[in-house]
Amino acid sequence: MAKKAFIDIVNERAASDRRTVVLPESEDERTLRAAAKVMELKTADLILLGNPDVISADAAKYGVDLTGVEIVDPETSDKLDFYVENLYEIRKHKGMTMEAAREALLTDRTTFAVMMVKMGDADGMVSGACHSTADTLRPCLQILKTKPGTKLVSAFFLMVVPD
Repeated sequence: MAKKAFIDIVNERAASDRRTVVLPESEDERTLRAAAKVMELKTADLILLGNPDVISADAAKYGVDLTGVEIVDPETSDKLDFYVENLYEIRKHKGMTMEAAREALLTDRTTFAVMMVKMGDADGMVSGACHSTADTLRPCLQILKTKPGTKLVSAFFLMVVPD
């Protein structure tokens, strides 16, 4: 009997305990292709951030099926004011204003995605396709923070190659 590939084990576990993951980098073709694959494998429920018309046009251009993917436009989200208020409360001790909170949420999709996780509207976020590790982790550290006493964080990625 052939040994299961690591990625197959990961996919099986994810499918058995499906979670909601937000993808802020909807402008990246790789993200759209990955979203279509995740939906095909039924390993997560997905939220893409961005303008629905642009995302749909890009999906058509790349020939990917995003059926079942929720698309949230930060600019028109009914949660925007809620996120603004909460981001302000989280960061006001660092000088954050309500205006700066709104600006951050409207100009940085990673920040919007992290607020979705913080407020329980998503279970996790996957990012880093077109943003640096620093730009991906910064909002996580500022908003989600680390467990008290934790001084070090790290990131990783998996590469699946034939054999």
